[in-house]
Amino acid sequence: MSGKTILVVDDSGSFRTVVKLALQKAGYTVLEAADGQAALAVLNGAAKVHLIVCDVNMPIMDGLTFLKQVKTMAAYKFTPVIMLTTESQESKKAEGRAAGAKAWITKPFQPSQLVDAVNKLCV
Repeated sequence: MSGKTILVVDDSGSFRTVVKLALQKAGYTVLEAADGQAALAVLNGAAKVHLIVCDVNMPIMDGLTFLKQVKTMAAYKFTPVIMLTTESQESKKAEGRAAGAKAWITKPFQPSQLVDAVNKLCV
């Protein structure tokens, strides 16, 4: 359907699976990473990623640090990033926006809500 590839970054394997199934059902190809450092390795690989869905709280490299790193990469500077997290404080959201996040979805969430956001941003 879309032919677009989405990278899902979350330290919870079961959560990545829920997101992956929702996005695959909507026609997207999904790559996964368990933390920001692993996600950077995926982005440095051969596959072109069209959008990133990322948690904030993760070991090794958290989501906001990862987001800042992504925005320094020439190939991904303009790639939309959706933060999908339990964090709901305005200060965290502001930090995410300042770092370049295009959307902020708070867990728990409806898969349809995520798919709608992805569809809007992944053009």
